[in-house]
Amino acid sequence: MAESWPFLDTFEPNFRPLVVIELAKGTKEETIEWFTKRIVDKKANGGEYNMIFCAQLLVKPLVTENGDEHFYLVGASHLRLLLGAETVGLVKECTDNSMRTFTYSSRKTFKDFADDNHNFLTMAECQYIIKHELENLRAKDEKMIPGYPQAKLYPGKSIVRRLLTSGILVQIFPLHDREELKKLRHSWYGRVKVGYQPLDEIRCYFGETIALYFGFLEYFTFALIPMAVIGIPYYVFAWEDYDKYVMFATFNLLWSTVILEVWKRICAIMTYRWGTLLMKRQFEEPRPGFHGVLGINPVTGREEPVYSSIKRQIRIYLVSLPFVCLCLYFSLYVMMIYFDLEQWALDYHEVNESNFSSLMLFVPSIIYAIVIEIMNRIYRYAAEFLTSWENHRLESSYQNHLILKVLVFNFLNCFASLFYIAFVLFDMKLLRQSLATLLITSQILNQFAESLLPYWLQKRHKKRMKKRMCSLKTDTDLSLVEQVNLEKEMGTYFGTFDDYLELFLQFGYVSLFSCVYPLAAVFAVLNNITEIYSDALKMCRVYKRPFAEPTANIGVWQLAFETMSVISVVTNCILIGMSPQVNALFTDSKTDLILTVALVEHLLLAIKFIMAFVIPDKPRDIQIKLAKLEFESLEALKQQVRATDTYNSEK
Repeated sequence: MAESWPFLDTFEPNFRPLVVIELAKGTKEETIEWFTKRIVDKKANGGEYNMIFCAQLLVKPLVTENGDEHFYLVGASHLRLLLGAETVGLVKECTDNSMRTFTYSSRKTFKDFADDNHNFLTMAECQYIIKHELENLRAKDEKMIPGYPQAKLYPGKSIVRRLLTSGILVQIFPLHDREELKKLRHSWYGRVKVGYQPLDEIRCYFGETIALYFGFLEYFTFALIPMAVIGIPYYVFAWEDYDKYVMFATFNLLWSTVILEVWKRICAIMTYRWGTLLMKRQFEEPRPGFHGVLGINPVTGREEPVYSSIKRQIRIYLVSLPFVCLCLYFSLYVMMIYFDLEQWALDYHEVNESNFSSLMLFVPSIIYAIVIEIMNRIYRYAAEFLTSWENHRLESSYQNHLILKVLVFNFLNCFASLFYIAFVLFDMKLLRQSLATLLITSQILNQFAESLLPYWLQKRHKKRMKKRMCSLKTDTDLSLVEQVNLEKEMGTYFGTFDDYLELFLQFGYVSLFSCVYPLAAVFAVLNNITEIYSDALKMCRVYKRPFAEPTANIGVWQLAFETMSVISVVTNCILIGMSPQVNALFTDSKTDLILTVALVEHLLLAIKFIMAFVIPDKPRDIQIKLAKLEFESLEALKQQVRATDTYNSEK
């Protein structure tokens, strides 16, 4: 079928499949021909039109065991990938050990570059380039998808997005490199060891975003160890003496500031080495889900969809904001039901006074922890729908609005009951019990739902698929067909959002009420050690390989963690001020107590902000290298201006 189309005869003899496109079974031939033609068209046939609206990639149909051709392998020539690297602004190391944005014209100046070296770009970078080209396939003059009149198109609409929403395109995913993956698995989690993760190898295979998450997870785990070591004796020897927790809480607050500032420096070192610290993001392409009337970007001069910011603001403030407030109210309503259950369990225990009734005291907290996880996941889907409906132009803007919605709800949903117990009920015993139950239950549920269950399901599917493939008798390249069939059924990894959210909530449990439950850091360390191995397992064995995404930092999550550390100052100071031992010092005047607590809280906040200001975000050597590159760029611009002026004067 497809092999008779002349434009498919352009791929190189050494075709390397990088990305798989799965179309729905029974997709009309004219649709397949149109879509694949848009992927492989060359700009020589259409000039600027095809430079923007066609991808110039290579496509090869893959015949499955049933003779179907609804899978297509996508690759690109070495030249096309190098030009794509320049388009997306990849930064590579030069022969003088500096990091510079790659350009094809200066390719000889980059380290390890050679015309016959096809490993100059990592496989993850190549797949990122192909993803970028596919996502920027946009309709120009078409009114509909050929063969599907109901699938309307308009100028500027993302073709891939329309194919997905119409059910014509099932999925697009990058292929695993089985040999490289085997090596990575062995060095990453193949054996239990005490040491650092192979972050550079993770970055080369999965990209910077995922490598940065694992780097932060590892760093955060090591940073928790001092808190855990100090917290154990406080828990064992000074359980009810809250005045002895003053030093522990103070150390906690300073610790939270230092680790976040030091992380910025470590992050800068890693991302400079990977090149993403220098990548320019101000000319970020519109996200695939963005739609609008085709217009001209005033900055780049390129054609792209344009959507009114006023319409977007109306959607945000008149629809999304009221919906979020309604969800917050519902969360508080569920919290009050939880307290009714707590009172019922307490009354039951007072009447019966048995081992069973003692166990029943923990049941409401366990049920509430499970309900919290369910509500968080349901709300996440609603937040994603609303944020997509708001039609943000850039992926970064979309992510920021989504994270804000989810963080606000999750913070209230997870911590509102603890604040209520601490500052309304003034029940420190119930606060310790609830905090411990919520923390441990949420960790167990997350480990089961995110890693153990998906791994078990994937292992069952893999066994069935291998049995079916072994029974086939065909001349097809069974290894590639088997790989595609296995990977297409694997779960899709939707990014590091949930992973960072889990760490954010864990950071809240550890820091907000540290003077009440110092063992929180111990459970966090134990959880994170298993989290490193379980997350590595799910990345390599459970999920499809995700597309690499360059990033220079952990984004808005840095601000979220810093905000949590500020809130923790307030909560810990109030908790210490509420303790009987501290109250005994101010028997004559409660006003003096309040003023003293407020003074200490402001003093600690001042120390935090001073430390954040004093500790540079980037090490000195990185600052010098960045300044040097900026100076060289300005000098090059001056020379270009002089050359232009000289040329004009000679004319």
